[in-house]
Amino acid sequence: MTHRLTPKTVFLLTLPPLLWAGNAIVGRLVHDMLPPVLLNFLRWLIAFCILLPLAGPVFRRDAGMWRYWKQYALLGLLGIGMYNALQYMALQSSTPINVTLVASGMPVWMMLTGWLFFGVPVSRRQVAGAVLSIAGVVLVLARGEWRHVLELRLVAGDLFMILATIAWSLYSWLLTRAKEPAAIRADWAAFLLAQVAFGVLWSGGFAAGEWALGAIPVQWSWTLAAALVYVSVGPAVIAFRCWGAGVQAAGPSVGAFFVNLTPLFTALLSSAFLGEAPHGYHVAAFALIVGGIIVSARR
Repeated sequence: MTHRLTPKTVFLLTLPPLLWAGNAIVGRLVHDMLPPVLLNFLRWLIAFCILLPLAGPVFRRDAGMWRYWKQYALLGLLGIGMYNALQYMALQSSTPINVTLVASGMPVWMMLTGWLFFGVPVSRRQVAGAVLSIAGVVLVLARGEWRHVLELRLVAGDLFMILATIAWSLYSWLLTRAKEPAAIRADWAAFLLAQVAFGVLWSGGFAAGEWALGAIPVQWSWTLAAALVYVSVGPAVIAFRCWGAGVQAAGPSVGAFFVNLTPLFTALLSSAFLGEAPHGYHVAAFALIVGGIIVSARR
């Protein structure tokens, strides 16, 4: 399959990291208002309700979804049932910036997943691009001073984020290997709803297990309601739509480098909420991350 990095593809792969940066911040803000796995379940339940009017016919017996139900069940498990549940669990004990630091290893996991499970060779350009891109991420996290890197400490939440990153790598590769009727592939809402339908079942089961183990009670408020709306519409429906289209156009390995924009956006959003102006190292980091993307995508 031939992949190209066009301006449209760049936009499709850049918007999700911006929305996911907001997702990390919101997830941290509400971490003491409701359990993390329940947050994931409610998020995708709302997304399911949004998508249902757009692609309800996908559930018809002749739509073809049921013929490939195992495929959609696996995509729903990895991308919906596991990834964000693990991320919200990570945010219980880790900060958004630390979570996005761990997620910055996505290019490495993506390359390893492609090599181990799908027989995709790793090129020197991809390795060089990974080094440049991760250097940009570390520069942001170090706030322009490398001594701050030594002060970072991994906690239990960071281990959850490692598992989440591996799950997302598998999900992204499976997106490019997915087989489904042309009608579903041509309709982004139908393709996403087919995954969300199974993902809601997975996340609902996980939430029930969390509740049985003694989860914290939900503290309902307008802040929590607004947070649920945001994570359901932005990082869920819009981001998954753009990510799916972008990965299919550029390939999982190239798409993984765009994930490294998430820590940069997280730092910028955090600065905005704190009233701090961006610094010179933000520009340098952006150049390194974009440079890694360009190097990895060159033929």
